[in-house]
Amino acid sequence: MSARQQSAAVHRHTAGVVATAAAAMLAVAVGAARAADDPPYTLAREGFFYVGGKPTIINGRTYMAGQMYVDVRIPAKRTQPYPIIMVHGGTRSATTFFGTPDGREGWAQYFVRQGYAVYVVDQPGRGRSGYLAESYGPWKVPDGDGGQRRYLSQAKYKLWPQAHLHTQWPGSGAPDDSVTLQMTSGYLPEIADFTKQQFLNRDALVALIDQIGPAILMVHSQAGAFGWPVADARPDQVKAILAVEPNGPPFYQVDFTGAPDYFKQGPLALPYGLSAVPLTYSPAIADAKELAVVQQEQADGPDLVRCHLQREPARKLSNLKMPILVVMSEASYHAPYDHCTVKYLQQAGAQPTFMRLADLGIKGNSHVMMNEKNNKEIAAVIAQWLGKTLPGKE
Repeated sequence: MSARQQSAAVHRHTAGVVATAAAAMLAVAVGAARAADDPPYTLAREGFFYVGGKPTIINGRTYMAGQMYVDVRIPAKRTQPYPIIMVHGGTRSATTFFGTPDGREGWAQYFVRQGYAVYVVDQPGRGRSGYLAESYGPWKVPDGDGGQRRYLSQAKYKLWPQAHLHTQWPGSGAPDDSVTLQMTSGYLPEIADFTKQQFLNRDALVALIDQIGPAILMVHSQAGAFGWPVADARPDQVKAILAVEPNGPPFYQVDFTGAPDYFKQGPLALPYGLSAVPLTYSPAIADAKELAVVQQEQADGPDLVRCHLQREPARKLSNLKMPILVVMSEASYHAPYDHCTVKYLQQAGAQPTFMRLADLGIKGNSHVMMNEKNNKEIAAVIAQWLGKTLPGKE
């Protein structure tokens, strides 16, 4: 190598080191700025435990199955009487609530700061709860393309009418963007059989409530199908349900096909209306097929799906008497159909509050609102509703 080539190589190396150092300094500066927004807070206790597991013998050896990992954070100044159990949705884990992919605090820390004890779980078969294939069956592994279509770059795909309204994602949404990579790095294999997931989570969450006592149940997305059966099984112990874009709509899935028709009816996924787990109806039913299901002739508005409801007179979900909040964002793929879940609850005798974030001036959010730029603003309106519904002590 000539002296000129050596000099050029040194220059390129030095420039690379300087650029890397500058990027690292910028990352430190950004991290410090975010830390300044999230000052230290004091906990009385933190830790973890497992619930719901049962010894299972397979080929003469004993394993644990059905267990659920529970992360515990209890504030030093606990002002709220009931803890919040936070249950993540599909492809994700407890990290859903512990932070954002651009490095800010999540809803778990926010509600601890508001005086709530917080219990954040990994679903059975997910993350720290472990996977026992012989018991759970096949798993499915999420891919990054699904995230691109659903919330990372949904405005580009325009699979549902509201998709273009998305403005709150904290990164560019590009597949190689650092924020995208943080998000997709957290995707985890999950039990392929969604019905099995529902029973496992129902049982584990009931075991958790039996252990810690009365609680508020926060469920996101897929976990919505778990929350109703838990509340049905422990109606006196579940003090409120915070259903953040819960799994739905009732009965049949919706497949999104883009313009001009957008909506295609998918398979029957929730035969008991809100879940595949049997729910307590009055008059009682012995089988989900006893529910008479009809679809609206006309949607409730433009860009909305036609809901599946019960044929009148409707049976009542007699155990869902606790306060219920259904939260829906403006740009999510739930925007065309979360009103159907609300209508179904109302028809079945529940009294849900429907919080359309756009009506509160909180606009541009996707389905993963707890991970977006304005996540604290959304947490604040949920906390405000809780404060009015289940007031604590000063």
